[in-house]
Amino acid sequence: MPSDAGPPTAGPLAGVRVVELASLAPAPFGCMVLADLGADVVRVDRPGDPGPGRLAAPTTGPLHRGRRVTALDLKSPAGVADLLRLVEQADVLVEAYRPGVAERLGFGPRVCHDRNPRLVYARLTGWGQDGPLAARAGHDIDYIAVAGALEPLGRPGERPHAPLNLLGDFGGGGMLLATGVLAALLERERSGLGQVVDAAMVDGSALLTAFLHGLVAAGRWSAPRGGNLLDGGAPFYDTYRTADDRFVAVGALEPAFYAALLAGLGLADDPGLPAQYDPVGWPELRRRFTARFAERTRDEWAALFADLDGCVAPVLVPTEAHRHPHNAARGTFVRVGDETQPAPAPRFARTPTPPPRPAPDPAHPLDVTTVLDSWPDRR
Repeated sequence: MPSDAGPPTAGPLAGVRVVELASLAPAPFGCMVLADLGADVVRVDRPGDPGPGRLAAPTTGPLHRGRRVTALDLKSPAGVADLLRLVEQADVLVEAYRPGVAERLGFGPRVCHDRNPRLVYARLTGWGQDGPLAARAGHDIDYIAVAGALEPLGRPGERPHAPLNLLGDFGGGGMLLATGVLAALLERERSGLGQVVDAAMVDGSALLTAFLHGLVAAGRWSAPRGGNLLDGGAPFYDTYRTADDRFVAVGALEPAFYAALLAGLGLADDPGLPAQYDPVGWPELRRRFTARFAERTRDEWAALFADLDGCVAPVLVPTEAHRHPHNAARGTFVRVGDETQPAPAPRFARTPTPPPRPAPDPAHPLDVTTVLDSWPDRR
């Protein structure tokens, strides 16, 4: 996308101005969500950044779609001065530095709020702005480990297994950041003032375990890892290998859905089948289910259960998910430039989100004056 593409004009956040200081995946994901909803997100890169070949550099992938881009040396007085010019006209600033870095460089919350009291100053870190680990390095796997979100994931007797970086970086990080920004913008409508949003991935990862904590308190989550209802312990909530060495997912928790599962598997009239919720019989149920699912291919099982509410679904490779009939009918994936990407979500009846624009070319950043010229002065 050319870097001089103008601000978006549609979506529920149309007219909201976001300044994003370039960083790794979690904050870009949160800003992608804001851009998808119609916000005008301007990413501030470092001058001469080598691009995707460097881990810490901004990329041109889906997380960076819908932006415009400028480049500033934030270690120089001139660069900080230009950033503060943007801040004066912005609604939101997003930074993902370690605590204290922005203050040391001269654009911490106090300085920015002196320039723009209505600014929502959103900070995303792994450990938060305070606490014993605040200054320590970490990644998704570390945050979900300390949050208690990693230990339950995995098979019995095996090591905990990280679910990509979906929990810490994106669910507990970027999505939490976007939620905090939206809440602060809503509150600003009442108070007229911005505030600091402290989004920490360890906090967000812990928040995602709220349901699990409820199960523990109710005495419904007491077995070791991989032995409980929702962690693969129950044979009717698990995945199974099919005849073509692919997999199906089974989530037949409720009795009615379990009955449909048994019907689809041809086991409904088997008098020797153990009761659904008797853990003593679970190994036998798993053995029977494993043998049956191995008799057909993944897609054959998907077709068989297409008209049965047995909560059986094909396990799709990410690159084939866009071809599933349901996803295709809803437009769950869209083409952005020459890439297939997840579509913006959720959907809005009166203020639909605009089609995502490709990520900007970081080799051709805008100058700050060009950005400001597209933003009418609000002072």
